[in-house]
Amino acid sequence: MKLSWLRVGAILGAALLLTAAYKRAEQASVMSDAANAFLNSLWADQKATATYAFEDDQRFDWHFIPKLRKGLSFGSMAPHQKLLAMALVSTGLSQQGVIKATTIMSLDQVLLIQEGAAGPNRRDPENYYITIFGKPDPKGVWGFRLEGHHVAQNWTIVNGKIADSPSFFGSNPAEIKTGPRKGLRVLADEDDYGYAMIEALTPEQQNTAVVDKTALKDIITGPSRKASLAGQPNGLSAAKLTAPQYDKLMSIVELYAGNMASPMAEERIALAKKQPKDQTFFAWTGDVKRGGPHYYRVQTPAFLIEMDMTQDNSNHVHAVWRDYNNDFGLDTLKAHYEASHK
Repeated sequence: MKLSWLRVGAILGAALLLTAAYKRAEQASVMSDAANAFLNSLWADQKATATYAFEDDQRFDWHFIPKLRKGLSFGSMAPHQKLLAMALVSTGLSQQGVIKATTIMSLDQVLLIQEGAAGPNRRDPENYYITIFGKPDPKGVWGFRLEGHHVAQNWTIVNGKIADSPSFFGSNPAEIKTGPRKGLRVLADEDDYGYAMIEALTPEQQNTAVVDKTALKDIITGPSRKASLAGQPNGLSAAKLTAPQYDKLMSIVELYAGNMASPMAEERIALAKKQPKDQTFFAWTGDVKRGGPHYYRVQTPAFLIEMDMTQDNSNHVHAVWRDYNNDFGLDTLKAHYEASHK
């Protein structure tokens, strides 16, 4: 009997150690391990192309149009390096986010067939880049990004804390109309949840939410280094929503938050719940009838969500999450440097 209890104790002790090890594997550690595994797989010239100093201005030079970028492209990687690159990306994105990113990347093949484009900006599913800024360390200061046509995901790690914006997904076409992939809508929920919100409003509420009957041509913030909108927030205040309507608004927030791996997604949702309802607005431009050009945003004092469906006969979507204070981890960095200075 004594021996049995010793065995039970040993098993429980091992379980506790495993649990403690699991808890210690925080997301910043997972990210740095994946980043170092990727870097260690690169040849010297590849590593030089993929890495920049954390302080380099290149960290803020982001975009979502088809163009040549800084960093190491998937087309320049060996097969095993591509796998490690995607392993790194999967530490920042949720399963939902990884599916969106990889499917969007695959759409460049559809555009290549449609357009037959050539030259340096040729449509290419491998014309997407991994760039690492600084030295990956779970308690250090560093960052990485995945960027290419319609995918721009930025992560900054500061002493174990992670900032995950700007975060952009787009899709062209928004819906594939012909061929074997007919019907595919990568960002269907981003569009459908917006319609669900505007359709849930009363006519009077819609009159307030629709700030312009002509749809904006694109997201307002664009690839700016700091998110900002001119003037006072407009649209319909969340304080004027019924409980079911507010739930629909929060479902949009949760959708965009859910693109990130769970620790960051939970932080985004927690941030949203802290925002005063009377300072949270839902705004729409364009026709509220489905199918036409339209744009919506969710604006709070802390963050901004924008989505537009206007280009290419309303079959081209852009969707972004911006943090007013902590894009590129600037607010986290400020607090870190102030604490270090003290």
